[in-house]
Amino acid sequence: MTAVNDSQGKQTPEIPDQLDLPIDFVNTLDVENDSDALATAEGLADWLHARGLLSADEGAVDERDRLKAVNLREALRTLMLANNGGPRDDRASDELERAARRGDLGVHFAPGDAISLAPGEQGVAGALARVLVPVVQAIGDGSWPRVKACRAPDCLWAFYDRSRNRSGVWCEMAVCGNRTKVRAYRERAPRKRG
Repeated sequence: MTAVNDSQGKQTPEIPDQLDLPIDFVNTLDVENDSDALATAEGLADWLHARGLLSADEGAVDERDRLKAVNLREALRTLMLANNGGPRDDRASDELERAARRGDLGVHFAPGDAISLAPGEQGVAGALARVLVPVVQAIGDGSWPRVKACRAPDCLWAFYDRSRNRSGVWCEMAVCGNRTKVRAYRERAPRKRG
């Protein structure tokens, strides 16, 4: 894994293996701003097209496709929350398995000892399976535990934990960390009678 310099000039790990794809997919729901890029089938189609996961000739996206995408997104978020100290939920892994099966995600061998992990299906099923490819690679190389969802319940933003010891819990300490600390302080502080 290579490193990049953060705003203070410190070396931090770069996001490996195209993990920005599943992170961006989870972040299609912005809890804080109450917006959802996958609120409609057209929104899902736009998101998949913009990332080159689905071509215009692969068919229309319907409501069933959208619901499958939302289920996959929320399963990924659940697993990212588990990477951040949240509870484990086997149903989330089951949802990833269903998406991989629908997309016929598998290992493919090519001449010259080249291998790839790719879906055998086209359309939305194949596109959603492609979102899982970096997740599989990250689990294999050990970088998956760094992919987290913010612990702040009013945020839940997915992020890559660049901290040296993998201890990051908020997407941004200056925003979510401070809000959480202020809330905790207010809950502990005695109330004035007046």
